[in-house]
Amino acid sequence: MRRVSGRKLDEITARIRACRVCAETPEGVKLPHEPRPVLRVSPTARLLLASQAPGNLVNLTGVPFNDPSGDRLRDWMGVDRETFYDVSRIAIVPMGFCFPGYDSAGGDLPPRPECRPRWHDALFAALPQFETIVAIGRYAQDYHFARLGHALPRGASVSQIVARWREFANAKPLIFPLPHPSWRNIGWLKRNPWFEAEVLPALRVEVARLIKT
Repeated sequence: MRRVSGRKLDEITARIRACRVCAETPEGVKLPHEPRPVLRVSPTARLLLASQAPGNLVNLTGVPFNDPSGDRLRDWMGVDRETFYDVSRIAIVPMGFCFPGYDSAGGDLPPRPECRPRWHDALFAALPQFETIVAIGRYAQDYHFARLGHALPRGASVSQIVARWREFANAKPLIFPLPHPSWRNIGWLKRNPWFEAEVLPALRVEVARLIKT
């Protein structure tokens, strides 16, 4: 397993946490609040949770998945809060580091467009040790599948991508595509019982393997 120095990783994460591009020189509409980039990384974590963007509750606390979506995700993974937030074992990197604000319907806006081209390639070059990537939602799936040489069909839905999860089981690193664990997806979970019956047991086995000390 190839690793890089903690110093190099510390340097780029410090720059990310100090970033104010979306507030000072944004691409389009300015971030509607003070930036608060949220991520958790270490040179030892073998499991990456690649998510979309922090929600409002996460923005207030600075703790990723510190909300009902996080409770559901921990249940999907079969881990408790202490294990989930052990950054030596589990990294969390969203596609947008700051809460993007709400749209006119009260839903979260997409991840800010400034983050991915400015930070992600350099960050993941400093994090080569991941054995498994849990790609949550289409933004994370598009980026990580393409980054690892498995570009997804442009018109594929999240449902179609998640349904193909077995096809990615032999990839290096392994990629688990998941829907977002938001309450907004309760209907999706009811319409797709195969997810709970087939995907989650396999996910829990893989997570348990990776978090062993």
